[in-house]
Formats: sequence, structure tokens, C-alpha cells
Amino acid sequence: MRLGEIKDILQAEILCGNEYLDYDVSYAFGSDLMSDVLAYVKGKTVLLTGLMNSQVIRTAEMAELNAIVFVRGKKPDGEIIELAQQNNMVLLTTRDTMYTASGKLFSNGLEGLDLD
Repeated sequence: MRLGEIKDILQAEILCGNEYLDYDVSYAFGSDLMSDVLAYVKGKTVLLTGLMNSQVIRTAEMAELNAIVFVRGKKPDGEIIELAQQNNMVLLTTRDTMYTASGKLFSNGLEGLDLD
């Protein structure tokens, strides 16, 4: 699924990375625990989180993720956005809860990760 489709499905606001909305992802993963992201996620995955610190960007960088959706209407500060821009990431924010955003994406064909 293209990141532009994710933006539309979630009625999300683009915080940075507008030029990368044609990038494709295969999976979505929702977590506020960055240790879980590091343990389970690698590339071609969009991260849904409510965590609002620079560790989100650092973790996404280590896990080779290019897109983060902040849920519950949260908006990161300028430092986080700048760090994401330096790493060519797409940042979106949606008013949906993590549960609702995940359900919308799943019902539109975006799979979750199989942890087996």
C-alpha cells in the first residue's frame, strides 16, 4: 500500500516527507514500546505510535522504517520533525486511536506482521 493511500484512509496530516508518499509498505505495526519495534519490525512497515520523543525516529532508523503515523492527534515537536527529514522519513498524524487506525488499515488490505 502506498503511503499516500494510508494518509487518505486515516485522514492524516502530513508533517514531513510529502515527496515520499509514493513509497510502498507491506505491513503496519502499532506500538509505543520501541523495544518491540526493534525486536519484530524490519523495513517496508509503517509504524503507528503515540510516543512523542526522538527515540521514535532513532528506532525507526535502526529498523529501516521510512514512515511513522502518530495517533490520537499527537504532533511531534520541531526537533523530531527535523530528525525525520534528515532521515528521509514520512511523518503523519491522525486523530484516530491506534486501535481504530490499525483497523482501518487492516480492513483496507494492509497486513500486520506475522510474529511467528
